[in-house]
This record gives sequence, C-alpha cells and structure tokens, in this order.
Amino acid sequence: MEKEFTKEQKYVLARKRVEKISKFYKHLATYIVVNIFLSAIFIVGDINDGDTFKEAFTDYHNYKIWLFWGIGIFFQALNTFGIRIFFNKDWEEKKIKKYMNEQSKYR
Repeated sequence: MEKEFTKEQKYVLARKRVEKISKFYKHLATYIVVNIFLSAIFIVGDINDGDTFKEAFTDYHNYKIWLFWGIGIFFQALNTFGIRIFFNKDWEEKKIKKYMNEQSKYR
C-alpha cells in the first residue's frame, strides 16, 4: 500500500534525501584529501628516518587510516544509498526473467 504525500511532504522528503547525499559526498571528499595529506606526511617521516622512497611508499602502516576510515565510508554509503546500490529493481526484474526463461526451457 502506497502512502499519498502532499506536495510539501514530498519536497521535505526530497530535500532530506539530497542533504544526506550531499553530506556523504562531502565526507568522501574529506576522506580523500585528509588521507592523501596524512599519507604524504607519513611517507616523508619514514624517508627522514632512513627508509627509501619505495620502502616508505609501500609501508602498510602509512595506509591503515585509509582502510579503517574507508570501512566507515562504506557503511555511510550503504546508509545513504541503501543496499539497492547492488540489488535495485532492475536487477530483480532481470533475475526474475532469467529464471522464468530457464524454467521454460526445461518444460
């Protein structure tokens, strides 16, 4: 059963949705900029401690923040866009048609 919304209610819901998406993209941009900056600082610090550039650049510890903060970004993306990123209505319809076609072949 679908609910009937007034024009103002639709506007408020749409505005909240856009704000949520905007907030996600701002967080994603902050994630990228801050992590590039921090990784550069860590790499320069390792080079000053005597590592070569290759050793400093490939050191896992310089990228841990990317991983752990990235997990948070992933869950925020799921919260913002929902699981439908992966399983949207088009995907469901395609799978239904595929299985119906497969069943009709065996009859």
